[in-house]
Amino acid sequence: MKKRKLSVLLAAAMIASTLAGCGTTAKGTAVQQSNGKDIVKALLPPVSASYQDKLMEYAKEFNEANPDLELQITTASWEDITEKLDVQVNAGSPPDIAFIGSTGVTKYLDTEMLVDITKYADKDMIEDYNADIINYFKNGDGLYGFPAYVEIQAIGGNKAMLEEAGIDWQGIQKNGWTYEEFREAIKKGVVKDGDIYSRYGFVFACSGVAAKDYFSIFVKNAGMPAAFDKDLKYTYTSSHMVPFLKDIRSLIDDGSMPKELSSVDAGKRWNMFLTGQTMITGKGLSVFEKLATDNNKKLAANDGSAVEGSQEVEYIVLPVPTFQGNKQQAQGAVDGYVCFRGKDEPSPDHLKNVAKAAYFLASGKRAAETCQELYISPVCKSGEEAFASLPPMEGKNENNTKAVKNFASQVAEARPDIPADLGAKAIKIEDEVILPKFQGLLAGEITPEEMHEAIKKAAVEAFGEEGCVMD
Repeated sequence: MKKRKLSVLLAAAMIASTLAGCGTTAKGTAVQQSNGKDIVKALLPPVSASYQDKLMEYAKEFNEANPDLELQITTASWEDITEKLDVQVNAGSPPDIAFIGSTGVTKYLDTEMLVDITKYADKDMIEDYNADIINYFKNGDGLYGFPAYVEIQAIGGNKAMLEEAGIDWQGIQKNGWTYEEFREAIKKGVVKDGDIYSRYGFVFACSGVAAKDYFSIFVKNAGMPAAFDKDLKYTYTSSHMVPFLKDIRSLIDDGSMPKELSSVDAGKRWNMFLTGQTMITGKGLSVFEKLATDNNKKLAANDGSAVEGSQEVEYIVLPVPTFQGNKQQAQGAVDGYVCFRGKDEPSPDHLKNVAKAAYFLASGKRAAETCQELYISPVCKSGEEAFASLPPMEGKNENNTKAVKNFASQVAEARPDIPADLGAKAIKIEDEVILPKFQGLLAGEITPEEMHEAIKKAAVEAFGEEGCVMD
């Protein structure tokens, strides 16, 4: 195996005893056994409302169907799972399976601990998925996991407020809207008395890493659907970035968004929406419709667990606006189950068992039940079949269902052609330059031009001027 690129592997000796996922033989072949059974370990977050409650049932079902295997599941919160996984990867002892976003494939490929399951997964497992969807978990010719769902990351509005402002939300769901149309629309949602705002037109969660969502979701509609073009040149150095950033900043300068946007976290964003402090919110997910409906039921029942100060809200899914005449390209969050190996070489039989367990979690009844709770459709045939036998999704707005299906047809294509080393460098620039500079832009601390120059400087250092779009 080639030398790993992780500088923190020195810590492995100190913490391996507490984090080890695999025992080893003297020959270095990974062995995980309990009472003669091969153990497959998974690290999983609360994918849907009752997902973690059902995990023990899923594990029991898998273990009974495979008496020679034992699926062991560890859970972690969304806030903790990335850090926990990174610690284990850095120690050389990751779980066999972890639930991550497909954008993380290149990050973990760079550690040389992801497993290409192409030769370990049965052909019918891979063919259960639409090729366009499973491509999100590919890099080059390698396949590193199975998708759980495609979740459209969009924005969402309060139906009553939208109609009060004269906004044709049904037309927008079908045909989209330009930045200029969006900018004028959210101005109509503002309610204030002097300098005191009681309602904003638009609020997006931008505290901490959430600002990355705002940037990445919106930039796709500004002619930059990925960090690299088809010639593998880094795109965010393009001159088109400056007018895009100016447009984003203008929404705050207009007074349609809070000046304190960079301090609004996901919880506060949702609270502001339910309490009527904003007409449109972001990032918006299909499951937010269910969350709003559930809160409405609590209000009707005078249930004290309803969000304090909240009001009845009918959630409307809306697309992100387009910029500078570019076409609409939705952000598809394709999350799923990826397969890892430890620093010692696992046996082929063990890797086949890992692929089998990952597919089990991502398919059939498990996919159907998870997607139903998220108000989305499964992405595999076995999941679709199981989904058809489940009771219909209660209170679902069919306009939203059609809109999400429409947005899904516009999702930016998967880019398995981007080499892992380039992808890892792009993620590093995103984390170390784009995210802090974007938060500075939102806070009014830097200009769009200054942010763009910082991106160009970092990109040229990483990819060379010939590796960047310089138009």
